[in-house]
Amino acid sequence: METLLFLLNGFREVLTPFNLLIVAAGSVVGTIVGVLPGLGPTSAIAILLPVTMVLDPVQGIIMMAGIYYGAMYGGSTTAILMNIPGESSSVPTALDGYPLARQGRGGAALGIAAIGSFAAGIFGLIGLVLLAPVLADQALKFGPPEYFVLLLMALLILFNISGRSFLKSVIMGAAGFLASFAGIGLSSGVPRFSWGIPVLAGGIELISIIIGFFAITEVLKGLEERRVRIQQEHIKRTFPGKEDLKRSGMPIVRGSLLGFFLGILPGFSATVTSFLSYDLEKRLSKHPDRFGKGAIEGVAGPESANNATSSGGFIPLFSLGIPSSPPLAVLLAAFMIYGLTPGPVLFEQNSAFVWTVIASMFIGNIILLVLNLPMVGLWAKLTEVPFGLLAPAILMISLLGAYSVRNSLFDCLAAVAFGLLGYLFHKFQWPVIPFILCFVLGPKMEMAFIQSLEISSGSWLIFVQRPVSFALLVLATVLFILSSVLMKRTRKGKDTGKGAGLKERQPIRTIETWEGKGS
Repeated sequence: METLLFLLNGFREVLTPFNLLIVAAGSVVGTIVGVLPGLGPTSAIAILLPVTMVLDPVQGIIMMAGIYYGAMYGGSTTAILMNIPGESSSVPTALDGYPLARQGRGGAALGIAAIGSFAAGIFGLIGLVLLAPVLADQALKFGPPEYFVLLLMALLILFNISGRSFLKSVIMGAAGFLASFAGIGLSSGVPRFSWGIPVLAGGIELISIIIGFFAITEVLKGLEERRVRIQQEHIKRTFPGKEDLKRSGMPIVRGSLLGFFLGILPGFSATVTSFLSYDLEKRLSKHPDRFGKGAIEGVAGPESANNATSSGGFIPLFSLGIPSSPPLAVLLAAFMIYGLTPGPVLFEQNSAFVWTVIASMFIGNIILLVLNLPMVGLWAKLTEVPFGLLAPAILMISLLGAYSVRNSLFDCLAAVAFGLLGYLFHKFQWPVIPFILCFVLGPKMEMAFIQSLEISSGSWLIFVQRPVSFALLVLATVLFILSSVLMKRTRKGKDTGKGAGLKERQPIRTIETWEGKGS
């Protein structure tokens, strides 16, 4: 009952004209981000983070959360209509959605994608309302050793799924830790790794790293590519028939359950769960030979899974301060920039804030359903916007945002430097998410580690002597092995989808493509 009262208070805060406008803006921007191939919610949140700094924390987080789950909706549009997934999590959707579009049933596929996304999003939010406060309450009983092991578990799993090479992820994570050490030492209180540069005594600004790795890198990638506009197919009726709804009912339920419960676990991104859902539906189908040729279940399951995952991922973020996906890692950084600390105390110290954000997500899902059913034609045409018009605006907003935090030119130069590094990392396939995660979580882990050793008088055995921390170590090992197996299957599925779904069935001059130097 107390939870329901908190949620109703949250709805009261959201249902004000300006907050509703913010929710709608985030949802629309997120849908556009999902439609535009290659941008993604992670980059979009990073690019728009400086813009949201003029808002108060509640409105800023509401908008960025809307961008995140809005992108989960929008990614299916180009996947179905043009065989170009706006998000990696929409790759399975393209395997059957595009054949449906070629059969003249693209409207039905888009309708099922929107309905499945809405149902899964609402289911995930109900789970968030029920589970997040309970988990936060239990997490209050954690001491420094338990918290350190919990963060270590999250990093191990995220390292494993963030790139094809675990070694590269570890190296990038170590670099992130080293970068987080710049500034005032947590235990000594004296500057470290400042190299005689006064501004570095205050540490490296997180927003400079995020803007560099995502916004500026995205501009550099776009300048290297040449966009080709090609005719799109006409969009017909968007609401599916009774038979489509009947065949999609159970896949939506299974995708919602699978996506939500795996989304709670650190490291299981929407990409992973959407591939798992597609594989599950194909195995359970009485006619698996239809998959890849236009099975509506192949759209309903993955779309439900990726949206349920996006909702479920907010549970560890809000209650434990642990991001379960790259976009939520950037959102965690936004929390910290606003001076908020996600974790157990967030529900006690900022309960009004938390429940307002959760209530806004219910409203946002309704807005997205309205947007994605009748307006899919408009979203599809947004893929024709030349990148040459977007790049200058992105650069201007990004550099102004980097400068505005400390009014320091050094932060702008740092953003440019990280942008150049990010471009090189992209070219040579080095993942940047481990760097970001370790930079954000590094000070938390360092403090928890120092406090643990102080409690045990310097003995490392404290991490295995306490039952909860030992259990978490065992769980970390199990989840690490499980995520390794799942990612091998997911990568195999991606390669299959890329080869069979995104090349062989790709007709000449019916989709919009990106051409780079190597194309």
